[in-house]
Amino acid sequence: MRLAAGALLALAGCASLPPPAASGDALAGAAAQRVRTDALGLAGGDCAAPAWSLVGRVALSNGRQGGSGRIEWTQAAGAQRLQLSAPVTRQGWVLEVDAGGAELHGVAASPLRDSDPAQLLREATGWDIPVAALGCWVRGAAAAAAGFGPARIAYGLDLLPRRIEQGGWTVEYDAWNADASGLPLPGRVEARRGDDRVRLVVDQWAAE
Repeated sequence: MRLAAGALLALAGCASLPPPAASGDALAGAAAQRVRTDALGLAGGDCAAPAWSLVGRVALSNGRQGGSGRIEWTQAAGAQRLQLSAPVTRQGWVLEVDAGGAELHGVAASPLRDSDPAQLLREATGWDIPVAALGCWVRGAAAAAAGFGPARIAYGLDLLPRRIEQGGWTVEYDAWNADASGLPLPGRVEARRGDDRVRLVVDQWAAE
């Protein structure tokens, strides 16, 4: 059963991001990015590591329908759990991913299983969500080139990424925040490819 366009709450906070800040120095930005990705444990582009979680709001669209709601993303020991829900309508789904593949709950005939979590979501819900890379992109880092090809990163004057282009997707950032350790993490993220859009506002980051 595909989630209907009106099934999820409207999300005013996930409107299109404002124009990016002026560009910073590419070499200085790349050097700062290496330090930050090392600290995040993402130097190798493994998006399933390390352990972390976020709570926020997400808006999805595919050119034909759109919806939004709350998102909780937790991952540890190579396993990921994404829960998207609309509290008012009480509709949503839960995606669990590990080395054995992906399992989707909350749709017709669930649980549904597939080795590719993005394909599973696309076929069951109509949403194109690049799950395998999004774990890196949502933290402002490129995914491994072996799986998604080389990444192009543009930096702002603060030397933090303002745009990552990889695997046909463009990911833009705004409103960077600091986690408990003081490490900068994105507050607002928009990923797009063609008509497909994923917009995310992070309310809380946590290390597991």
